[in-house]
Amino acid sequence: MRAILAGGGTGGHVIPALAIANQLKKDYNAECLFIGTARGIENRLVPAAGFPLQLVRVGALKNVSLTTRLKTAFDLPRALWDASRMLNEFAPDVVIGVGGYASGPAMLSAVIKHIPTLAFEPNVVPGFANRMVAKFVSGAAVHFEETAKYFRHGEVTGVPVRQAFFEISPKRGGTPTLLVFGGSQGARAINEAMIRCLPVLKREAPGIHIIHQTGDRDYNDALAAYQKLTAAAPAAGFTFEIFKFIEDMPAAFARADLVVCRSGASTVAEIAAAGKPAVFVPFPRAADDHQRVNAEALAKHGAAVVVEESKLEGVWLAETIATLLQDQRRLHQMSQAARNLSHPNAARDIAAMAAKVAGIEESQSRINMDSHGMIH
Repeated sequence: MRAILAGGGTGGHVIPALAIANQLKKDYNAECLFIGTARGIENRLVPAAGFPLQLVRVGALKNVSLTTRLKTAFDLPRALWDASRMLNEFAPDVVIGVGGYASGPAMLSAVIKHIPTLAFEPNVVPGFANRMVAKFVSGAAVHFEETAKYFRHGEVTGVPVRQAFFEISPKRGGTPTLLVFGGSQGARAINEAMIRCLPVLKREAPGIHIIHQTGDRDYNDALAAYQKLTAAAPAAGFTFEIFKFIEDMPAAFARADLVVCRSGASTVAEIAAAGKPAVFVPFPRAADDHQRVNAEALAKHGAAVVVEESKLEGVWLAETIATLLQDQRRLHQMSQAARNLSHPNAARDIAAMAAKVAGIEESQSRINMDSHGMIH
C-alpha cells in the first residue's frame, strides 16, 4: 500500500498525521510520503520520524491580508502542478488530507486524477482546505459527530493521541492540583490572567498546587509573580512549579485535578483521553473560531467549562478554578464525561478507513510474521 499524507503547519495537524502513517505502516506495510510546506513544523517532525517529505509552495487564503491572498492565489497554480507531479511520481493508492496549507493542492490534484482520498478533520468546523474538497473526497475521518455532515461518507474516529494519556488513572484525593498551559509556546493571555488572579486564587483555593507551563517568553515574569506572592504572604500549602516547557505532559496530566488550557483539536483529544476536567480558554483569533466551537463541544457534554479570553480580567478565572476544585463530585462527573468522548483506537480506525477507500484489504498488506517476529 502507498499513501500520501498532505498538510501540516502546526503540531495539531502533523502529530496526528504521523500517528496515522505509523499505523498504516504497522497494519498495512504501507509506504508513506508526506507533502508539506517549507515553513511548517512538518519540516522538523516528519524527517525525525523517518518519513520522506516533499514541499509545495502555498500560503493562506483565510484571515490574512489582501496582499497575502493575492500572493497565495499567484502561487496556487504552481502548487497544484507540483502536487500533481508528486502524485504521478509516487503513485499512491490513497491521499490523506490532514488540513493545513499543503492539503488543498494535494487533495485537489488527487480528486482530479480520481485517486481515492480521505480527509482527516479534528475540529468541529472543518478548516478551509478540507472544506474545499469536502464534497469530493472518498471519505472523511472526523473527531465530532457534528463534523460528519460536512463530508461525503464521514465517520467519527476521533483524533490519534499518545497511549500514555489513556493510561492515566483517575486522581483520588491528595493535594488539589491545577495544571496550566497554552501549548508548547505558552499563551500570553492565559499567563497574564494567572498572574493577575494569583492573590484571589491563593485566598479562595487554600492548599492549591499549581503546575504552570508558560513558554519561553513569559517564564521570567510568571516566576517572579509566584515568588513575590509567596514571599509577601507565605501560606501553608500554596505551592507551585513553573516550567518553560513540560517534556512529559502525560505525567503532568496525571497529577492534575483540573486543567486550564487552550482548545485546539489535539489538546481537546488529550483532555478526553486522560479524562481530565478542563477550563478551556479558546484562542479568539483561531481560523473560523474553531477553538471556541471545540471547547463548546465538550462543555455541552459536561466535560469542560469555557471561559472566553475577554472574560479573563479580574477574578473571573480565579473564582471558576476555585469553585471547581472545591466540588469533587462535579470534577468526577466532568472526568467521566471527558472519558466518554475519547477514542482510544483512532489511529487504527483512520488507517482502516484509508485502506478501505483505497480498496485494500488488511490481509493483503499486513506483514506476515512468524511467532519469532521474522518477516516472510
